[in-house]
Amino acid sequence: LMDKKWVKLKKQKIMKQIITAVAIFVLSLSCAMADDKPVSFDLLPAQAQTFVNANYPGEKVLYITVDDDLIRPDYKVVLVNGVEIQFNNDGSLEKIESKKAGVPESLVPAQILSYVRNHYPDAFVTEYEIGTRHYEVKLSNRLELTFNKHFQVIELDD
Repeated sequence: LMDKKWVKLKKQKIMKQIITAVAIFVLSLSCAMADDKPVSFDLLPAQAQTFVNANYPGEKVLYITVDDDLIRPDYKVVLVNGVEIQFNNDGSLEKIESKKAGVPESLVPAQILSYVRNHYPDAFVTEYEIGTRHYEVKLSNRLELTFNKHFQVIELDD
C-alpha cells in the first residue's frame, strides 16, 4: 500500500517537472521571437503613417521597428529629432515621447493639458501614454501623472 502511494507521488512530481520545463521552454521561445525587427515606413499601418505625416511633416525617420509578436505586433518610430512614437498593431497611438521639445499639445487631451497648465504652469508634457483604462503623462519637471478615463488624477509620482 505504501509502495503504491509512493509511486503515485513520484509520478505527480515528475509530471510537475515536465509541465514546468515545457512552460519555461514556451516562455523562452516567445521571448526569443519577440525581438524588434527593422521595417520601412511603408510597412507601418496606414493610421500610423498618417499620424507621423500629419504631426511631424518633413521630419526624417531615424528608424522603425516592429515587435515581432505573433499575436499583436507593436511598432516604434524614432525620428531624427529624438521623438519616439509607439503604435499598436492597428496603427493607433500607444505612446509618444519627446523630452526636448515636448509632446505637441494637439496630441494630449484638452482635460489633461488644462490640468497640467493649472497645476504646473512651468512644466510641459514630455511623454504621453494611452492605456486601456488610463492615461499617463510625464512632465518636464519629472512628475508622472496618471488619469482615469474620466480625466481625473488617480496617481502622482515624482
